[in-house]
Amino acid sequence: MPDQLRADAVGCFGNPLAHTPNVDALAARGTRFERAYAQHSVCGPSRVSIMTGWYPHVRGHRTLTHLLKPWEPNLLRLLKASGYHVAHAGLRGDTFAAGVTKDSTDRFGFAVRPTTLFMKSPYPPEHPFARAYYHGKRPDAAAVLDFDEACTRTAEAWLAEGLPEPWLLYVPLVFPHPPFEVEEPWYSLHPRARLPAPVEPPRDGGPRYVGALRARHDTARLSREDWAELKGTYYGMVSRVDAQLGRVLAAVARAGAESRTLSVFLTDHGEYLGDYGLVEKWPSGQHECLLRDPLVIAGPGVREGNVARGFVELVDLLPTLLETAGAEARHTHFGRSLWPVLRDGAVRHRDAAFSEGGFLLSEEPLLERAGFPYDLKAGLQHEDPVSVGRVATVRTDSHTYVHRLYERPELYDRFRDPAERENLAGRPEFATLETHLRERVLEWLLSTADAIPWEPDPRVDREGAIRGGA
Repeated sequence: MPDQLRADAVGCFGNPLAHTPNVDALAARGTRFERAYAQHSVCGPSRVSIMTGWYPHVRGHRTLTHLLKPWEPNLLRLLKASGYHVAHAGLRGDTFAAGVTKDSTDRFGFAVRPTTLFMKSPYPPEHPFARAYYHGKRPDAAAVLDFDEACTRTAEAWLAEGLPEPWLLYVPLVFPHPPFEVEEPWYSLHPRARLPAPVEPPRDGGPRYVGALRARHDTARLSREDWAELKGTYYGMVSRVDAQLGRVLAAVARAGAESRTLSVFLTDHGEYLGDYGLVEKWPSGQHECLLRDPLVIAGPGVREGNVARGFVELVDLLPTLLETAGAEARHTHFGRSLWPVLRDGAVRHRDAAFSEGGFLLSEEPLLERAGFPYDLKAGLQHEDPVSVGRVATVRTDSHTYVHRLYERPELYDRFRDPAERENLAGRPEFATLETHLRERVLEWLLSTADAIPWEPDPRVDREGAIRGGA
């Protein structure tokens, strides 16, 4: 599970310039999901949603600091309770609250500890590359043992040692999350001159944050060549992730477990990568490049060379893996098992995909603050909370509808305008369609507003009554 990986940066998802042979091979022997969508465009809320089968709004998991609590369900703990040996390579700080990782796994952390995460920026804060989160070519010495390499070596070591069966091995990586940096041979793997230019900004300026972020980071200073350099480095980071995936899969094969192991490749969300003049992501960003996911699943029972062209959501992963393991959920969730689609990609799983993000104006004090290089981005949320206002989105076969609480809605034709640059909302000829999609968003929010716990609380606190002498 890499971090911040665009689906269109992977070869089997239609990019002829990408170098991702291991993901491509995994897709060839399994199922590739053409229209899998994340439920949030930011790491923590998306990962919590995946682990619970809940949409971010169900229990307020909409920030980077409201993580899964000990009393809340999560996929790893459910599988552990069902008899699986759960191994979590590394340690993420954006999913589980204190103590939950330990309680949900049999082992976690590193067999080989990292010595670095990212190198220090070679550019001063006023340089345009500094505000585009770009570092460039890593010296080989700086890349010897970073977080991802330590995770990969840990997974290899545990598999060589022999994980007790049945097992789940979770390998969450950091790449290709910015800053954009990578060592050779990945850095030079993608000729910059061949890479396409980013998508131009929306014709009407788009939602408020698009222009505000472009102005705040002054991305107009970046030339086409600069954007190509950034994109080439990002693609190199993706290729490094691909190589590490290949190593873990090879370790599974050496352990003799390949024929009975289900392998899942996905990310939490995507990356702007220069599209609309933006870099990184945004909590209320709902663009395709942020939410479309490169989901691939292969293994026993999965049809080879299968392509699922219908909608699926990342909340669907929880019931899929529980069914695989013969385990059951112990809570209300909103996922639907993907197994019918894994056997036949033509099965229509969902007729739409929903995503969300953003905050209420009253929640401004709860939002993150950050230092360089995220200071400008984090500061905008506090100085202009409307720019990060709450939002809900529905994608259907033909259209994308984005409902923003404090700004005008957005409506895009998915066939004629796949880059979502021309907002059709408010035009009389689309009024009926706009009303219909707005009602779909309302229906979705009402039907998933919360989840009643399965264990009832007693209506009489007998212990308290005894203590009080009543």
